[in-house]
Amino acid sequence: MLRRRPCAPAVWFADTPDRRGEHPQRHLASFKGVLQADAFAGYAELYAGGQIREAACLAHARRKLHDLHAVRPSSITNEALERFGALYGIEEHIHGKPPGERLRVRQTQAVPLLEDMKRWFEATILTLSAKSDTTKAIQYSLNRWPALVYYCGDGQAEIDNLIAERALRGVAIGRRNYLFAGADTGGERAAAMYSLIGSARLNGIDPEAYLHYVIERVADYPINRIDDLLPWNVAPVLPASAHIDSIR
Repeated sequence: MLRRRPCAPAVWFADTPDRRGEHPQRHLASFKGVLQADAFAGYAELYAGGQIREAACLAHARRKLHDLHAVRPSSITNEALERFGALYGIEEHIHGKPPGERLRVRQTQAVPLLEDMKRWFEATILTLSAKSDTTKAIQYSLNRWPALVYYCGDGQAEIDNLIAERALRGVAIGRRNYLFAGADTGGERAAAMYSLIGSARLNGIDPEAYLHYVIERVADYPINRIDDLLPWNVAPVLPASAHIDSIR
């Protein structure tokens, strides 16, 4: 019998009929840890109890100013983007490093930049109209500041949640082709398949080879040992040619 590998990387998709906040609140009702996400209002209730800590996405904050700069570039938006760029430059050098090292570098290099950025943001909006788009873009960051800088106090957290967004790209492309899941059950089955495919990739397995392996065996496999067929348990027995680089 294959043994379950502890702390194996996995991705989980859930299908919901709409985007109401009650769905993530139900899905994560017993979760304790860090949730890194955008500013979707449906997540707000999750942070109220304190067992889920909020880590915001710096890419979303940057995007507000980037999109504004693309339409109406100014010295303010340009400087803001340069400041964000410096923070991402730090991350390039510690990507994939152990959490302790990432934490040390962020504390010594990123924290001073973020503190200076916050002071600059606060001083800059005093020179702008309260109704200007630039003010709104800056205020977006200031309103979420503790969550935006959370990553500097946790070496396991990322600077943004673009890894998750990239993982969803296939879903976004796919729905253009098939438009609808057909029914709630179709959406649930699609979510299960996305979960298996995404987890296979995270464990360095070619999804097609993984699904081929599972389909050949699942019909006659003992139900009480079905977790043997999960990606992290199958990875050691697949040939080397079926393995790919893990997603980051």
